[in-house]
Amino acid sequence: MFPLKDVEMGAFTFFASALPHDVCGSNGLPLTPNSIKILGRFQILKTITHPRLCQYVDISRGKHERLVVVAEHCEQSLEDLLQERKPVRYPSYLAPEVIAQGISKTTDHVPSEKPLPSGPKSDVWSLGIILFELCVGRKLFQSLDVSERLKFLLTLDCVDDTITVLAEEHGCLDIIKELPENVIDLLKKCLTFHPSKRPTPDELMQDKVFSEVSPLYTPFTKPVSLFSSSLRCADLTLPEDISQLCKDISSDYLAERSIEEVYYLWCLAGGDLEKELVNKEIIRPKPPICTLPNFLFEDGESFGQGRDRSSLLDDTTVTLSLCQLRNRLKDVGGEAFYPLLEDDQSNLPHSNSSNELSAAATLPLIIRERDTEYQLNRIILFDRLLKAYPYKKNQIWKEARVDIPPLMRGLTWAALLGVEGAIHAKYDAIDKDTPIPTDRQIEVDIPRCHQYDELLSSPEGHAKFRRVLKAWVVSHPDLVYWQGLDSLCAPFLYLNFNNEALAYACMSAFIPKYLYNFFLKDNSHVIQEYLTVFSQMIAFHDPELSNHLNEIGFIPDLYAIPWFLTMFTHVFPLHKIFHLWDTLLLGNSSFPFCIGVAILQQLRDRLLANGFNECILLFSDLPEIDIERCVRESINLFCWTPKSATYRQHAQLPKPTSDNSGVRSSTSYFSERPDTPKTDLSRESIPLNDLKSEVSPRISAEDLIDLCELTVTGHFKTPTKKTKSSKPKLLVVDIRNSEDFIRGHISGSINIPFSTAFTSEGELTQGPHTSVLQSFKGKVIVIVGNSAKYTAEFAAHLVKMKYPRICILDGGINKIKPTGLLTVPSPQI
Repeated sequence: MFPLKDVEMGAFTFFASALPHDVCGSNGLPLTPNSIKILGRFQILKTITHPRLCQYVDISRGKHERLVVVAEHCEQSLEDLLQERKPVRYPSYLAPEVIAQGISKTTDHVPSEKPLPSGPKSDVWSLGIILFELCVGRKLFQSLDVSERLKFLLTLDCVDDTITVLAEEHGCLDIIKELPENVIDLLKKCLTFHPSKRPTPDELMQDKVFSEVSPLYTPFTKPVSLFSSSLRCADLTLPEDISQLCKDISSDYLAERSIEEVYYLWCLAGGDLEKELVNKEIIRPKPPICTLPNFLFEDGESFGQGRDRSSLLDDTTVTLSLCQLRNRLKDVGGEAFYPLLEDDQSNLPHSNSSNELSAAATLPLIIRERDTEYQLNRIILFDRLLKAYPYKKNQIWKEARVDIPPLMRGLTWAALLGVEGAIHAKYDAIDKDTPIPTDRQIEVDIPRCHQYDELLSSPEGHAKFRRVLKAWVVSHPDLVYWQGLDSLCAPFLYLNFNNEALAYACMSAFIPKYLYNFFLKDNSHVIQEYLTVFSQMIAFHDPELSNHLNEIGFIPDLYAIPWFLTMFTHVFPLHKIFHLWDTLLLGNSSFPFCIGVAILQQLRDRLLANGFNECILLFSDLPEIDIERCVRESINLFCWTPKSATYRQHAQLPKPTSDNSGVRSSTSYFSERPDTPKTDLSRESIPLNDLKSEVSPRISAEDLIDLCELTVTGHFKTPTKKTKSSKPKLLVVDIRNSEDFIRGHISGSINIPFSTAFTSEGELTQGPHTSVLQSFKGKVIVIVGNSAKYTAEFAAHLVKMKYPRICILDGGINKIKPTGLLTVPSPQI
């Protein structure tokens, strides 16, 4: 959108016609209110941008089918140029074919097959009437009422020269005769009665009159979109006199921001559309008792109340005052509008009230998102960073760790997912029209997907849903449509409602990262491995809860499949998904496990107190979940989880950490670790049944070496410890017999032989190292041995004893031996 500059924001309101309450559509559901239909169709108007057109900004839906439209508003209109005082009478500008069509209504259950006459050619007729009025300096048909002027327009079919007849009718034939010939020709082309003979706008633009006036206007080039193969800087030109450019910069910094941003900030600063219209008496509140009918039949027919005059169309535009917003931002300095992107000293741009901004950054997210000044700074910063994408990709990730401004969420998510290239060309090339077997299932799923949202529930929303989902199915022939794919699509479609290509691109990048092979025709092995790893994560972080759920048989298969198949979009409303995914997109493919555990921990007390049936009922109607708390706890759980503990054989293979452009690929920020390629010390794949038999997760030798902070130095590969002031991150428990332990063990490990570790009652046998093990309760404990069976059993015993963060070394001690990191105790003298 273009900067606000010196224009205003205006609002006007109207009512959509009400539908009968007792009629259902062909699908058996109530008819979609006309106001919601208009809400969906209106969105495309926001994409029409041109310096000589007023920009549509927003539309909101109120009570009783009321709609309020916000648009760029200019105080001076065509009427002012003609020095008239009356409003424009719209029927005068209707093309004859539009008038002849009359009023037609369509419903959901009776589709209209007759094409609508309105279109580009009817707009050409309207342009001709406007040009005629400008040429003669007066309005047409002022002496006729509406019905008479419509009849007159239809009789123009019988005349040869429309221009002359109109001029004679309005007593301005002399003025018409004095017009230049090229103007007369243009009017005749525009006011050609039959649409088949009337030129299209493209054909009209070839008229020589436009070639004569076009040099007087600066040609407009639509800015290149962010995700495109075209150069965004191709049409940039700098003025020859740079000093003049500096002089032209306005001190009204807010006016340099887009009208969309200004309106968003206006709402945050307390702007209320309905209140503005009430103050101007465009909306006239009426006591409910005054709307009751005087007489009511049993069948619902009422008498005694005429139509409320305030519900009739009033095309008055109310100017929205920016005084309250400007007063709120009065302390924001000019430098806040031009943040330095190379300054790494602060996450926030500087301003005169930097102390307040720093304080705001520590407040809960819900408060930050409603803070006008804070959002102004974040929006400006993200706007500049996104315009520099992918060059500023890493800094986008850094700032997204703080928070993502809601207004910039759609583009920011695309950047975090690494969307690049000519996405529109790719999307347009996909066949979304040819019928496929999946069409039926898509049609069934869409009306049930987040239909509480007005935008997604509109017919336009359904059509977009259908196209994006079908595009994904067609472009991924190796995968199939599973129920839940529509829920995954919903957040991307909502944020990119007017950019289906970007919604499709984001969805196509999201699924391989977090749901790799989830949509195979036979995905049972993928799902089962995922749920098994999740079960191990529960045991790793909350052994008491894990023990209870396993005892009552409440396994993840019964409740967690919808969670992970839809990445929680099936169980949470969109506003919670936005906050959850803001963080999810910064983590790797294992982060959803931590979200799942965090949800269970919020329900922990109720789960521990209930049996199987009660738990089933609890999850059939999931209680309210505090998403902010869920996000915080998910990050904490992720930081405590060794990266290889969530290894999955069927996960997407790791990608290189840099690309050919030299831009370092973004990594999961919680643990500051990239997904590294597989090595000899990485985790090995094991059969699913073996994985299911183990309560605790395995970690790789790679992870163990890293967490123990061991390094190999010198020719003899002597293990050394990195010097750090922090306490040890983990404890290694070697369960081999003492003889094997003495021959060589991991530095810092303790020896508790498996054969004598537990009593017959399952309690730990008291020994020299038992107290050490107990002192490390709560930290990561790695069980090491020769036999996978024994290490798994030892770990399971500790989990039964409610020891958290227990894991097993994958491959046992044999994985460490080739590294030369085993140490032998010094002989005692």
